Amino acid sequence: MNSIHDYESSRIDILRKLDSEKTQSARNQLGQFATPPVLALDIVRCAVALLPKDGNLRYLEPGFGTGAFFSAVRCVAKERQIETAVGYEVDPHYGQAAAGLWRNTELSLKIADFTSVEPPSNDKDRFNLVVSNPPYVRHHHLTRQQKISLRHKIAQHFSIEMNGLTGLYAYFMVLSQRWMRKSGVGAWLVPSEFMDVNYGQKLKEFLVKCVTLERIHRFDPSQVQFDDALVSSAVVLFRNAKPPANHRVEFSHGGTVCEPAVSKFIDGEVLLSVRKWSQLTSRSDVAAKTAGEATLADLFSIKRGLATGDNEFFILAPEQIERLEIPREFLMPILPSPRYLSSDQVYADDVGDPLLGRKRYLLTCNLAEDAVAQGYPSLWSYYEHGASVGVKERYLCQHRRPWYAQEQRPAAPILCSYMGRTVANKRSPFRFIRNYSKATAANVYLMLYPKPALQNVANKHPEVLDLIWTELRAIDFALLKAEGRIYGGGLHKMEPAELGNVSARRLFDSLMQFGFAERDVQRELFLAG
Repeated sequence: MNSIHDYESSRIDILRKLDSEKTQSARNQLGQFATPPVLALDIVRCAVALLPKDGNLRYLEPGFGTGAFFSAVRCVAKERQIETAVGYEVDPHYGQAAAGLWRNTELSLKIADFTSVEPPSNDKDRFNLVVSNPPYVRHHHLTRQQKISLRHKIAQHFSIEMNGLTGLYAYFMVLSQRWMRKSGVGAWLVPSEFMDVNYGQKLKEFLVKCVTLERIHRFDPSQVQFDDALVSSAVVLFRNAKPPANHRVEFSHGGTVCEPAVSKFIDGEVLLSVRKWSQLTSRSDVAAKTAGEATLADLFSIKRGLATGDNEFFILAPEQIERLEIPREFLMPILPSPRYLSSDQVYADDVGDPLLGRKRYLLTCNLAEDAVAQGYPSLWSYYEHGASVGVKERYLCQHRRPWYAQEQRPAAPILCSYMGRTVANKRSPFRFIRNYSKATAANVYLMLYPKPALQNVANKHPEVLDLIWTELRAIDFALLKAEGRIYGGGLHKMEPAELGNVSARRLFDSLMQFGFAERDVQRELFLAG
């Protein structure tokens, strides 16, 4: 078994067997999503093209897995000698099998955590080609000690304070620079989320200031690159050198890495002033929001709906309430998920409950445990049941006093769905809901509360909120998309700050008939200051 084809065929067979021996949950915990062979070849071709045409390869692959990229390097670099090849794999389940597969090749595979190993001290021992699909481990799967150690290393060597919400893949990218020869090339297959989120800002700072960012290719989010993960992916290519003067970075989108659908060159010096890099290749004809333009955050305080800690336990149907004998005083109407709303208007009955076929109520109580036990035996019995089945030990419940207390989220007159997918018969995955009821909402919604200046107008002219709701529904989806984020499979999400950044120009124009203008907001901010 000496041919490149034979090695790759055996690698795929081994990978399938190893994956079948692990649960999807276990692989998710370690961020193990194998790179498809065709994608690995595409990335390696682009990375090798950035190297000088002559010279040997000194190759490093952190997060080795079974070696998809190493297999691609051996295929692409047929006319180059692979002087050395080193891989790191933290999981022996994959590492030992991979070591056996590649034992008669140039590879030296270390079963160790790449982030905990010190890089070579001499440039001649470093690498001119680093390619990796690093583990996609979200921050909440990292221990506190791991975060402290990783952030300390980055601060020590790069003077960059990484955000605590940063995923493991970003640390791999930054730390790899110390393993690279001068002008060496790094190619990384990573989630594209860092391009748009706040916790990606420090990684972007590294790419702009510490290395020469050559290119970022973002795949079409509707075409996921991994069969087992709905994540929108990007390929980052950089060179280990300070960026030259007037350097321009290529941003591409769609198609393949080597043959993208869209490609643009952006001045490197302006990148840190661009909040969302994913929009740099946008073909949208919608005019960009101008600096200082009024936004929805000028009109509304926007909050995410409440997180109960356990919806099945804390959100009850009327028949459950009757059977459990839960006192009405501890119940608040709550809207069902947007998928259960047939209309974008929620009307109310005489007591403020929503007129919906699917009625639900939030159980919320701030009384101490002894007060509940003595005064409300049926409620206390239900809480005891919750404690016995582990609800009390859920993450949010553990951090509440008492554990069954809920966040304060009064009813909002307007809500927006937090996420959704684009489908043929829908103009936008984001639905704006006009809520006439006293129902609160869970965290599948964003809740829009009018700020004082707007609320004063609404108190005099109740029809204002209906007008605003109509205008919100008419906002071009391209504007919403530009502020939100998109994940693999075409899943769109919007956080409160992102919705707040959407232009409110149309709304202010409509509000002028009521004598309301931007000066009212400015005066309110001045008085608050």
